[in-house]
Amino acid sequence: MKNILKITIIQSELVWENSAQNRQVFLEKIKSISEVVDLIILPEMFTTGFTMNPEKVAETMDGETIHWLKYLAKEKNTAITGSLIIKEGNKYYNRLVFVHPTGEIKTYDKRHTFTLAGEDKIYTAGNKKLIVAYKGWKICPMICYDLRFPVWSRNTDDYNLLIYVANWPKPRITAWSTLLKARAIENMSYVVGVNRIGADDNGHEYSGNSAAY
Repeated sequence: MKNILKITIIQSELVWENSAQNRQVFLEKIKSISEVVDLIILPEMFTTGFTMNPEKVAETMDGETIHWLKYLAKEKNTAITGSLIIKEGNKYYNRLVFVHPTGEIKTYDKRHTFTLAGEDKIYTAGNKKLIVAYKGWKICPMICYDLRFPVWSRNTDDYNLLIYVANWPKPRITAWSTLLKARAIENMSYVVGVNRIGADDNGHEYSGNSAAY
């Protein structure tokens, strides 16, 4: 039988294109967690909001946010995951990082970039799923629009927890909630979806509706 995995979801507003302010917001929220938890999940692009201006805000895998995540994971003795904008060479990625308490990092690049926002023209899509072995669990993390592609998350007994981090807007929130349930049912797996709240500088509103099934 699998160990109990205690998860904290942080559903937060995001300061538009301001990594330092967002790190401070999440630092305060993470440090306020009084219980012992195994995994903290942050939203998609948690340092910037869902921006199509990566040249302004992109970081590297040796940048400040990655070092910050490693520090917090070690201090809280918990894994932390969420996505941020990473630049490698001349390419930008919407990259999820899964940071272990030991400092080990696993990564997943969003496979299905959101064509309606032009994400596919700015960010390079990934082509490999990630399965993380952690505390007796096999975890498959994905990002936002990936949720609409059930074949990509098809479970061939390779995971037992599916995670989606998102900036999923309020007008389509019914689809978010419905599809999270569908992915849990069809894959016979636990599913956790973490969305943001508030509004961004493009006028999009977000209602959260983070959930676990």
